[in-house]
Amino acid sequence: MKAYMKVFAEGLLRFQPKLGVFALLAIFGAPQADLWPKWQKHDPASAQKIDHSAWDKWLKKYLVAPHPSGVNRVRYGSVAPEDRKALKSYLEDLQSLPISAYNGAEQKAYWINLYNALTVEVILSHYPVESIRNIGISPGLFSRGPWDAKLVTIEREKLSLNDIEHRILRPIWKDARVHYAVNCASLGCPNLQLVAYTGENTESLLEKGAGEYINHPRGLAIKNGKLQVSSIYDWFKDDFGASRDRLLEHWVKYADGDLAGALKSYKGSLAYGYDWSLNGAEAKP
Repeated sequence: MKAYMKVFAEGLLRFQPKLGVFALLAIFGAPQADLWPKWQKHDPASAQKIDHSAWDKWLKKYLVAPHPSGVNRVRYGSVAPEDRKALKSYLEDLQSLPISAYNGAEQKAYWINLYNALTVEVILSHYPVESIRNIGISPGLFSRGPWDAKLVTIEREKLSLNDIEHRILRPIWKDARVHYAVNCASLGCPNLQLVAYTGENTESLLEKGAGEYINHPRGLAIKNGKLQVSSIYDWFKDDFGASRDRLLEHWVKYADGDLAGALKSYKGSLAYGYDWSLNGAEAKP
């Protein structure tokens, strides 16, 4: 099916060149969850812990959280050479682990941290850049951004960011809150958290991320009587229950105060939007 869709898209663009890549993305949508069975392997009895202290330290040094905008931001332009090296070393350490030998909780935190640290490394490798979508390293005529480039090797398998999110995290854990954890280095994205995920804190961080996003205008906002929501809820609507009613139930669960009350009685349509601008912060003077 994927091969057929690609051929169809190539033909469509050939005969309608003015259509453009973004119109095609609107037609075909975001990647679907597509399980890579190899990564289901785990050891429930394992008590091994993965050390994410290097990533935790990096975040505390370069992530501005809270930021006045309500969006946690990264001081990409301030990263010192030694800290760039530390980030690379952390990613190398993660790649050296036999992740299949760990329990599920450690694995879930591992994949989230790997995704986020790798995304930051991609930005730093191409900085300055206005948007992650401008980093055109993915293979394929219709690819944009870095998401399909094979950037890491885990247990002798080459993986991309899309592999981690759509072939491992989403289909294995079937937890819609993962969308509040993986960060695409954009202002429209849920917050990059100030601490690394661990087997012990993942649940609380997922809940925190959901609350932060839903109660910020980039997640949900009622303007002129109409509910405007992040495109995440359109791209990945199946993960959130596939229906408008299930989405509203999800939002009400995390919404505070007036927003919660407004959502409970809302009967109108939904408008979607997303800001792909880089989630950068000014360097310290």
